[in-house]
Amino acid sequence: MVTAISYDHLNLRKDHGIVVVEEIEGLIKVYNNGHIERPPIVKNVPPNSLPHVTSKDVIFHNPTNLWSRIYLPTYNNPSKKLPLLVYFHGGGFSVGSAAWKCYHDFLSTLASKIGVIIMSVNYRLAPENRLPAAYDDGFQAITWLKNQAMVNSKEQNWWSTKCNFSNMFISGDSAGANIAYHVAIRLNSYNNYNIKPLCLKGVILIQPFFGGESRTHSEKYSVQPPYSALNLSASDTYWRIALPVGSNRDHPWCKPRLSSTNNMKLPSVLICISEMDILKDRNLEMCNVLGEAGIKVEKHVYKGVGHAFHILHNSPLSQPRTQDMMSHLKAFIYNQ
Repeated sequence: MVTAISYDHLNLRKDHGIVVVEEIEGLIKVYNNGHIERPPIVKNVPPNSLPHVTSKDVIFHNPTNLWSRIYLPTYNNPSKKLPLLVYFHGGGFSVGSAAWKCYHDFLSTLASKIGVIIMSVNYRLAPENRLPAAYDDGFQAITWLKNQAMVNSKEQNWWSTKCNFSNMFISGDSAGANIAYHVAIRLNSYNNYNIKPLCLKGVILIQPFFGGESRTHSEKYSVQPPYSALNLSASDTYWRIALPVGSNRDHPWCKPRLSSTNNMKLPSVLICISEMDILKDRNLEMCNVLGEAGIKVEKHVYKGVGHAFHILHNSPLSQPRTQDMMSHLKAFIYNQ
């Protein structure tokens, strides 16, 4: 179980005046001199070519060297173009990578199982790049996709000629789902006109990471299984690291509220919720908020599993629940 340490606690490490001011054990340490440590707790793996899927890394924004990993499943109908799924990895905005083995394995399987082209976005991390940097990077990824759809470059035609750019979905898990939501809100402000020939058909949010100063019942009382990737202290630390300095968890980026400026025509939304996740109540609240705004919401609650079960696979229920979730994603994408 991850634990969080902040500067108000008594067990700060001191070494010649250098102090650890924020820590999530095994994942990230932030020092008072600005130094950041991220232990390699998860292995990075390169893209590869397998019988069922091919993946390659591509730069989508040269000035910041932002890149993504694109997955093209093997299929036997060259005349049929595949839906496009843009995916943002989790990690509390401050850890994680599109090259992490757990995400590479999950997305390789997902692309093959449900028949979609996936663009897994590697965005800038906090606290070096606090929010809205990740939202900006997500929007930059969509802009790049728009250009690919229009220019049909030879360098990218290994996947772009097989892609139905007018059948695009945005997704992510945990903090990545928060990014996906805010990117969709930003795209929505253009009413799909300025992103043509892209067309956003749906948003898929897996255990979306939202918060607030007031605690929910699941945050206060849910008993976390040993295989869950998130507890309350870690959640608080992620927000302190990621939000603009001086902000708290009542910041608008922590809440899925729709205002008169962004409540336009969001497409259908699928929300995947873990029964034993501290975020369960916030995810259910999000379903209500979007539904009350007139947005079509589909939700699924996965019994007996905690946060990030679909990439951790360290519970007997993880594999069958992941298969269920993939089936729900496939049905959602192919029914829009």
